[in-house]
Amino acid sequence: MAIIVNLDVMMAKRKMSLNELSEAVGVTLSNLSILKNGKAKAIRFSTLAAICNALDCQPGDILEYNQSAL
Repeated sequence: MAIIVNLDVMMAKRKMSLNELSEAVGVTLSNLSILKNGKAKAIRFSTLAAICNALDCQPGDILEYNQSAL
């Protein structure tokens, strides 16, 4: 897939667990796990905004476009 999800990297930088992020964002552990593992097909802007707020980061810190992966 051309979009790489770096959620685990940002969580490690902020020393936040998946459980803590789930509680802060209001998204289930299973949905965050799907996103973190790069298996999600889509993400709502409201969810992305909540994750960025909880991790104090920008969307570009979490999502990366890799053209060579097409």
